[in-house]
Amino acid sequence: MHAEMLILRFSKEVVDKPIIYRLVKDFDLEFNLLKATITPRKEGLIVMELKGHPKNFRRGIKYLKEAGVKVQRVAHEVRRNEERCYQCGTCTAICPSGALYVERPEMSVVFDAAKCSACEMCCVVCPARAMEVRLNQKALER
Repeated sequence: MHAEMLILRFSKEVVDKPIIYRLVKDFDLEFNLLKATITPRKEGLIVMELKGHPKNFRRGIKYLKEAGVKVQRVAHEVRRNEERCYQCGTCTAICPSGALYVERPEMSVVFDAAKCSACEMCCVVCPARAMEVRLNQKALER
């Protein structure tokens, strides 16, 4: 199973088409929408995790591009600076992907980077500034 975080930008020519439906139906891909801003007949932006068999994933990305959707791989990642973090848990309340959560009964804050959508919301609310954004060179090279 291959998974990636993607930013999809839809122009007014394609914003009203069932493109995400086609990814599921034609390419057997799973998706998790993390953010969507759609203005009918104008434009759209979707931040999503897309996953499936590697061959289907590649075919799905090709379909998106041929359909006129601009596909951008998330080219940065969020990391936690363990030295700065004092386990307050503020970030856990805002994390939309569940990458930050409180582990019970220890009450420690856990960061699961594999679940992170790189939305950067945790960076804004962290009082210790322990959540940091770094460039992901692998994503930039694709």
